[in-house]
Amino acid sequence: MSGSRPARRRRIEPLFTSLADGREGSVPGSPVYIGDKTPTEAAFSLIQYDKDELSIVTPENIEEVLAMLEEGAVNWININGLGDQDAIKRLGGYFKLDPLTVEDILNTEHRPKLEDFGRYLFIITKMMSRRPDDSIEYEQISVVLTSNTVITIQESPGDCYGPVRERLRTGAGRLRRMGASVLAYALLDVTVDHYFSLLEWLGTRLEEFEDTAAVASEATAFMSGLQDVKADLNRFKRILWPIRETVAELRHSESPLLDDSLEPFLRDLHDNSVQVIEAIESYRETASGIQEVFLSSVSNRMNEVMKVLTIISTIFIPLTFIAGVYGMNFRHMPELDQPWAYPAAWGLMVAIAMGMITFFKKKKWF
Repeated sequence: MSGSRPARRRRIEPLFTSLADGREGSVPGSPVYIGDKTPTEAAFSLIQYDKDELSIVTPENIEEVLAMLEEGAVNWININGLGDQDAIKRLGGYFKLDPLTVEDILNTEHRPKLEDFGRYLFIITKMMSRRPDDSIEYEQISVVLTSNTVITIQESPGDCYGPVRERLRTGAGRLRRMGASVLAYALLDVTVDHYFSLLEWLGTRLEEFEDTAAVASEATAFMSGLQDVKADLNRFKRILWPIRETVAELRHSESPLLDDSLEPFLRDLHDNSVQVIEAIESYRETASGIQEVFLSSVSNRMNEVMKVLTIISTIFIPLTFIAGVYGMNFRHMPELDQPWAYPAAWGLMVAIAMGMITFFKKKKWF
């Protein structure tokens, strides 16, 4: 971060998306996209595996996906993009998803949550990624867990699930030997782990601001950049609190869809989410401290300027008085007729000025 970086106008992220386009008053369960992005065209992928075999395909449409599902394997359906709402409805019909679930999938303004519908679990979480312009993109991820299928639905292409896909390809660990609930846990775990990389980046940005807080010369650019970081931390916190609650609900869920062996892993996931929240709180305090240091530095610099101006003004007050007295247009002023009057006036003014400067230095006022 450079102290001279020009200030940029930050886009205020809405807490709620306006429904002024005719969606207000719609019937509950209506599958209509709600979000602040233009929905991208859906892209499908299907990963099927058991302990011995793995298949990765990219079907053209949802019909191909549903036709390829196998009962004896774990099926991971991933949909990138919400532009094909008919595909979401078709998917919901095939898995007998509640209409409210389909509505929640298409409403990307939901807070993270867990809902148990008996035959499936529905989880909403948030994925965050760093944009090229050093802002954070927030994306809703909907996860549906059934007995042998995990469905992940994303707003746009790109995710942090690469490590999970690689573990499936290589057969590393026990992921290939376990059921769909372990896959769902792995996806949640890698999402929370990705938060740590974002926190590291935000921490680096705060360190840069901290290093320049006392010497930054461009107050507008400095405060604009710091406010961007604080806004990211505040929204980060608003997202992480319900995610922690969601993981806690998973830990205490008695759903038969969850493998019994997941309990210690869910406990670890909950601890990680708590650790992220604690780090965010620490960073928020650090950001506030940096802001106070910067404002104090600006105030001190202003005080120094005011002190110099005050000293100069104080020195010139008696000099102005002397010049004012002898500049009056009175006819009878004896000193004006003396040949020594002019140098004497200058000498008196210089003596007063030097005496005041010596006094100020003795008092260590500058």
